[in-house]
Amino acid sequence: MTQLSILVGSQNPIKINAAKQVFSNYFPGKTIHCEGLHAPSLVPEQPLGEEQTRLGAQNRVEYLMQHHNADYYCAMEGGAHQFSYGPATFAYVVIANSQHTSVNRSSNLPLPQVIFDALIAGEELGPVMDKTFNTTNIKQKGGAIGLLTNNLATRESTYTQALTLAMAPFIHTELFNNQ
Repeated sequence: MTQLSILVGSQNPIKINAAKQVFSNYFPGKTIHCEGLHAPSLVPEQPLGEEQTRLGAQNRVEYLMQHHNADYYCAMEGGAHQFSYGPATFAYVVIANSQHTSVNRSSNLPLPQVIFDALIAGEELGPVMDKTFNTTNIKQKGGAIGLLTNNLATRESTYTQALTLAMAPFIHTELFNNQ
């Protein structure tokens, strides 16, 4: 097989680019065909809490697997939570193929309380950040992560790291099959 087909449960170019980069890194001898498709999360537009966020990513992958054929399926879902130490945003990623599913979580980005309060009130993080920083459609660019880290980290770099780590069970199947 010289080509790998990867389906991403989103049409956001940030998510598609992150998936393509990760699969290209792991499979340098293969042609990577990476496509983003609409896949419903079945959770609110702005997931709150780790469970809701993880479920959103899992639902997207399950939808892709039920309706499309590919070598790998992946999804990324951004969420936020009020932890005991303060509010933060993070993402869950899910990668699956016909044999395995891997779930992983990104690192946290601390959020200002005023921004988290807007999320609790029903707003979505991207538009809140756009209003706060006078940007447009930041969620398809560097995201809140880029804005709050002066672009030393970005939404794409966070997804790339989480997806890279989530690939471990696919790369070392012999170790993970014994669980």
